[in-house]
Amino acid sequence: MARPGPTSARPLKEDHQVPQNLDAAAVRIWCARALDALGREREEIDAINVYPVADGDTGTNLYLTMESAAQAVEAVFAAHETRAFEPSAADAARAMAHGALIGARGNSGTILAQLLRGTAERTVAGDDLGGALRRAAELAREAVAHPVEGTILTVASAAAEAATDSTGDVAHTAAAAYEGARAALDATPGQLAVLGRAGVVDAGGRGLLAVLGALVETVSGQAPAIPAAGRPVTSVTEGRTCADGDPAFEVIYLLEAADEAVTRLRARLDALGDSLVVVGGDGLWNVHVHVDDAGAAVEAGVEAGRPYRIRITHFESADSVRRADGAYGAAEPARERERAQRAVVVVVPGEGLAGVCGDAGATTVLARPGEPPASGELVEAIRRAHAREVVLLPNAPELRHPAAAAVEQARTEGIRVALIPTRAAVQGIAALAVHEPGRRFDEDVVAMTAAAGATRYAELTVAERQSWTSAGVCQAGDVLGLIDGDVAVIGSDLTRTATAVLDRMLAAGGELVTLVLGEAAGSVPALPDRLERHVRDAYLAVDTVVYEGGRGSALLLIGVE
Repeated sequence: MARPGPTSARPLKEDHQVPQNLDAAAVRIWCARALDALGREREEIDAINVYPVADGDTGTNLYLTMESAAQAVEAVFAAHETRAFEPSAADAARAMAHGALIGARGNSGTILAQLLRGTAERTVAGDDLGGALRRAAELAREAVAHPVEGTILTVASAAAEAATDSTGDVAHTAAAAYEGARAALDATPGQLAVLGRAGVVDAGGRGLLAVLGALVETVSGQAPAIPAAGRPVTSVTEGRTCADGDPAFEVIYLLEAADEAVTRLRARLDALGDSLVVVGGDGLWNVHVHVDDAGAAVEAGVEAGRPYRIRITHFESADSVRRADGAYGAAEPARERERAQRAVVVVVPGEGLAGVCGDAGATTVLARPGEPPASGELVEAIRRAHAREVVLLPNAPELRHPAAAAVEQARTEGIRVALIPTRAAVQGIAALAVHEPGRRFDEDVVAMTAAAGATRYAELTVAERQSWTSAGVCQAGDVLGLIDGDVAVIGSDLTRTATAVLDRMLAAGGELVTLVLGEAAGSVPALPDRLERHVRDAYLAVDTVVYEGGRGSALLLIGVE
């Protein structure tokens, strides 16, 4: 399998200054370098993955977890580009932790998310690097139901101990942590029998060493030597062979729940299976467990709160199921189904639009506020579409790099993929409306691209704070009308602001107006009727179509074709 392609993390300048502490810039550089390191070493780490399940995906899971963390940090910096200051270290650290939490994959990825959370927690509190790594190791152990030595937990604890004993500056502390982790990693085959028999070090610990190596390079400017991962294990690279008594499924989901409910959930899941890791806090958790009864594991989450982004993997087939409606079930083996000739994969910012696009035959990927899908999720959606030819509609400018990486990966797997760079959901709806599977692929892509490009888009949102915009100064609570990504109208009333936005957009002409109402827009009396009436009365021969965006959608989206 080819290595992951480009991501949303920005390239580093060759002349960057070596930071003296973990400020915002250092967190950003660390995330980008860690992602690059895991990308380079992903296949090697996958090849030595024998514990807790020999499914050959630890390197990939760590990469996807780090990718989500890096994307979240980049989003924070992008949000500050129009201001006169950069984000604080606390802003960047919180973003890193949150991004890793929502994007955590697999056992090791979930533990890595908790390690980053602990590091961020102490960075926000102003602790030194040694204190941050010590808290990270503590939180990681607390998250695992039954900690096992010879794993990523052992490597993290050794790194924290070495960093705490260091009396030098941040560069010396990072180097001490790396060397402590490296020594601990070398010892893992003697601590865990399965590693010793396979002749490899722990895959999760090997991935953590890559992340710590990126930290050393960030704070010192010198990249440490990376040790070899160990002898590749043939049975791993060819696929997992299940031992008698091993759980059949891996279950992962995000969960919105109170702390006390999560305490009960841990006990329930611990009785159902093994490899239980629950990370997070402040109402949002990432749950990972290996079980025989996948339904019971999800039902336990439903009893505790609201589970979503549910992923169930059968270890024998390695086929995942994640549907836009949040349902779950056993995957039909791909080899038993005939591939469709063509499919469309659409990223949608709302459960209502997921239904609309799904009814039109598209495979959907749900993007919740602040949680853009990573490239790995887009690749999985392309695979799930199970077609020889796939058209990908990302529907957000920030997904340009992850979408490009997903396309590159899918093409290495023999799938013909075209990326149409849609920047808003209304452009994706316009493209999907002209999709004709019976046309030649190139002709279909051209028609869909033309329809998307001919659609101007706008979004209505509420300002969270006072700030400068291209339309002037806005105050917290003002309604902002953004046309093609720029603030064009500032108002105090949603209906009047939306009307002003429509007038500006239709001044250049148009034949069809698309309105996508978010869940919050439902509280505005007769909003769609008033906007439809305004278009009908003021602009002859212009039609209007209305969709319910539902939960997760923006306040109001407008498209003009």
